[in-house]
Amino acid sequence: MGRAYCIHEIFVNPETRCLEQSEVLAELERYEQARDQTAADLRALKTKVASQVGQDEAAIFGVHESILYDSAFEAKVRHWIVDERQTAQSALHHILNDYTSLFARTKDDYLRDRLVDLRDVVIRLSGHLTDALHPDAETPDGPVILVADELLPSQVATLGQRQVAGIVTQAGGGTSHAAILARSRGIPAVSGVRGILKQVTNGDLVVVDGREGNVIVQPDSETESAYRKLQREFFDLKDALAENRDREAVSADGQRVELLANINSVVDAKAAAAMGADGVGLFRTEYLFLTHPSVPDEDEQRQAYCDVIAASPNHRITIRTLDLGGDKTIPYLGHSREANPFMGWRSIRLSFEHPEFFGTQIRAVLQAAATHSGGVRLMFPMITTLEEMRRVHGMVRRARTRLREAGLPAGDVAIGLMLEVPAAAISIDMLLEEVDFVSIGSNDLVQYLMAADRDNPRVNHLCQPLSPPVLRVLDRVIRTCNDGHKPVTLCGEMAGSPRSFVLLFGMGLRSFSMSPAFIPTIKDLLSQLTVKRAQTILRKVLEMKTMAKIDRYMAHQIAEIAPNLKILDTA
Repeated sequence: MGRAYCIHEIFVNPETRCLEQSEVLAELERYEQARDQTAADLRALKTKVASQVGQDEAAIFGVHESILYDSAFEAKVRHWIVDERQTAQSALHHILNDYTSLFARTKDDYLRDRLVDLRDVVIRLSGHLTDALHPDAETPDGPVILVADELLPSQVATLGQRQVAGIVTQAGGGTSHAAILARSRGIPAVSGVRGILKQVTNGDLVVVDGREGNVIVQPDSETESAYRKLQREFFDLKDALAENRDREAVSADGQRVELLANINSVVDAKAAAAMGADGVGLFRTEYLFLTHPSVPDEDEQRQAYCDVIAASPNHRITIRTLDLGGDKTIPYLGHSREANPFMGWRSIRLSFEHPEFFGTQIRAVLQAAATHSGGVRLMFPMITTLEEMRRVHGMVRRARTRLREAGLPAGDVAIGLMLEVPAAAISIDMLLEEVDFVSIGSNDLVQYLMAADRDNPRVNHLCQPLSPPVLRVLDRVIRTCNDGHKPVTLCGEMAGSPRSFVLLFGMGLRSFSMSPAFIPTIKDLLSQLTVKRAQTILRKVLEMKTMAKIDRYMAHQIAEIAPNLKILDTA
């Protein structure tokens, strides 16, 4: 619960204050200072990207600088500040809206991509302007509910110390990367709420019920009281569960299970240790790149990985190489328009396109792994074919050779794949020949199996992990890995869901990786569950033909197995 803080454009907050005539020149100078600072940033970024990635990739920042000093763009800024007496921040908001409306009418992909460039420039400018304005000054006091059209992963990762109690977005779904990041920080999020920005104004009291997917604006006193009571019960239970952090994850009949954490940073690694995780099952390295002011070089990456390894529980960690593309982009690796970006040029495909850039990351991981021998695993996302896995092995060998020639250490790491593509699931028996371990990325696997974009509110109702085809595929993959004596972990959102956990446990999965906040809940559920009961439940579920029937049945089972967790159970 908190007061609404509406972001009508991503980090470009419209201001309505009209300048006094005496303030106009100072505001114009303030804009010009921000423009020149932005230009300096872009020139430095261009130089660094050119040396580490390539001249072609660096050229985009020259384009961005030219936008800054474009005569038409400058004239528009001057018009809004001088003639309309708007602040520089407000001027950028109006200009971005004007260009967005203009470009929306064109079918020319080149012009549409220029709008992406313009947005990047405006966001950089806005960053320098808001630093000077102390943006927190206009934030409502106390906990806030961020309300936006969408929040990109890089922006959720850099929310800073703002007291964010909840997030509501018009776009996206429950398994979008932004929603996953919000959950990893313990922030309730509800996505796909169409028209919410038209119904909420800054300062409105808002309830965000992430469990039920409800958003209530300006609740009456009775509703507010009911939700405050529910909130107290929720936090009391979470506090009680957190006390089991030092207890082993063991089922009621003595079956040991590995509970790992999904993390994005050193802070997350420390949270994982505090929650009693056995290790880190997924370190998303892309957030190092998304939050870096330019591009991290090999030494910066090595140090970042060393820091995360040192902070991880038992110094055990699975590091995933760059998983960029889709809704996670960085300008110097391109953001050309694709009809289906989640099935296009992303993840390992993008890494193969930039072998030197990719090789830098592999070398940095190998050097970091040398500091804690045996505890580091290296995982590659979105592997589709056996040929891709063999190509990965070749790149790792070349990275080792480069390090050896330079007299630098290279630690031993297990090599694995992230299973997200249906083709890989079908051919898992063949892929096992080339890997030391498998990690199932259920979020993407579900959307690809169901042919439904998980970020699209119109179809994300199909992205349900408890659907019959998803469960059948997972059952086969887990059995194949176990029969092949290859370690298998599931690191999607299913791992932290009580209903899914019971079924996965029944399938024979014994390694789960989830947001750190879910570990105490799953540990408590496991202590009340037996292998035999989980297998019995699974057999019945695999005979069911609809998602709705499975969901109802599993809700009933969780209520019977662990009635104390009912408030935390969700579909």
